[in-house]
Amino acid sequence: MRLEELLSRADDETLQLLLGKAPMKLLLNLDPNLATPKQIRDLILQIYTAEGLLQSSESRSILLDVLPKQSAELLHRILQFPRNGDVYYQLKHIGIRRGSEREKALFNFFGLNPPVREEYEQKPAIRSSSGNYSLFPFQRVAARRVLDALGNHPNRVLLHMPTGSGKTRTAMSIIAEHLRTHEPTLVIWLANTEEICEQSASEFEIAWSYLGNRDVGTYRYWGNRDLTLEEVHDGLLVGGLAKMYSTTKQRLDFIMELAGRTSLVIIDEAHSAIAETYQLILDALVRMPHPNPGLLGLTATPGRTWSEVEIDEQLSEFFDRRKVTLEIEDYHNPVEYLVDNQYLAQVGYSPLFYEGRTVLSETDIQKVTRHFDIPDDILRRLAEDEMRNLAIITELENLSKRHKRILVFAATVEHSDVLAAVLQMRGFDADSITATTPSRRRHQIIDRFKQDTQEVRIICNFGVLTTGFDAPLTSAALIARPTKSLVLYSQMVGRAIRGPKAGGNSSAEIVTVVDYNLPGFGSVAAAFNNWEDIWE
Repeated sequence: MRLEELLSRADDETLQLLLGKAPMKLLLNLDPNLATPKQIRDLILQIYTAEGLLQSSESRSILLDVLPKQSAELLHRILQFPRNGDVYYQLKHIGIRRGSEREKALFNFFGLNPPVREEYEQKPAIRSSSGNYSLFPFQRVAARRVLDALGNHPNRVLLHMPTGSGKTRTAMSIIAEHLRTHEPTLVIWLANTEEICEQSASEFEIAWSYLGNRDVGTYRYWGNRDLTLEEVHDGLLVGGLAKMYSTTKQRLDFIMELAGRTSLVIIDEAHSAIAETYQLILDALVRMPHPNPGLLGLTATPGRTWSEVEIDEQLSEFFDRRKVTLEIEDYHNPVEYLVDNQYLAQVGYSPLFYEGRTVLSETDIQKVTRHFDIPDDILRRLAEDEMRNLAIITELENLSKRHKRILVFAATVEHSDVLAAVLQMRGFDADSITATTPSRRRHQIIDRFKQDTQEVRIICNFGVLTTGFDAPLTSAALIARPTKSLVLYSQMVGRAIRGPKAGGNSSAEIVTVVDYNLPGFGSVAAAFNNWEDIWE
């Protein structure tokens, strides 16, 4: 029996279970004419795929209930499982491992080829790169000032550049100059996600191929990769925060030996430098009694909070109140220069108001005040507010008339999935990316999104695409995740404001959902100078 035939036997209740109650409910509110059984069946196959329905034990269990008794008996015999009791109960409780003979038999029964497990080729832990990697004038000035600061006690400085102004490229030029003048030596780059780690390692290999003066190593140290001290000597080691933290706790001698070979440590997203995990690593790398390496922080937001001055002061003091920022003659704010000269897009900021059903109590407001950011239970209630979601979908449909690449920052994982599902039902090319999205699927979605085509494409996400994501063609973002963090808000906005000289767009739109009694922010230009007083 083909899977499509089995789905055609499913009643409305079963189809709703397979699709999910939230997208079904929102679809009915938006346009009941779209919710025909055939359209729902087609949508289920489009979203989850036939393979995905069979691989998921939850959806497989729902489908097995629809099998005719004779077919259920036959499938039970094919799967070669001892018979003992109700055949439907047993089918739903048979364990089916990925890649097993039993999975192959299950797929063949429904007229499908078993899925082929594909894995991305993992680059080796060590690669050699050999040495034009140009910088814009303002980047060259910033790089020179950073190198001057690193050459003078206390050999630490923060590089403050707006999102989209080429912070990583500028840093790679600094690293190359450092490696050329210190031979042999090790530079360590610390980053908090695997995507940023790989992006940084790959960018270094490109930079060094133009700027290098010898063969050096690129050492990848995150995820399941490992290194021995004999392998690491001259070049750049990119370390994942989780991996470095674990190693520091378990193998302090390894970290201290690395530190003895290191002359420069770089912290990406340096507003996190005073967090506990970074502190342990940095204590081992730059505070132990050995040759004191330079310390360079990179950030678009030189503060951790919006209103807690004490915490922001800690960050400033950690870098000895030494900060290099873009200084442009005749411009008080460098963001304005970057916009005027088309490095950044001309951005239109607009609020999205809605008549929602979520009312915050006095207790809720107190919780918001006490917490570092909006508590999860409030985010969840906002994500389930139907009127809020209707307003978001309507606004996205309006944005799609003016933009080809749109990012949506959702309030929760489920919110991202629901918005993407409903957009698909409405005929849009939309996907959801969250921490639960498989790595291969995530790469496919992002690669399609980056392609220069005329189709409108939308990615909804939660907690994934704020950093380490570079798609210059993105020209609109809808921020449906309320936050107290000016850092997080600036990161979300930054994904959509690349200008023509950076491969982006001349104009961009940022739409922010306005939730009653919750904080909000304005433009990136206004945010850029928010923390200046703590660095003076």
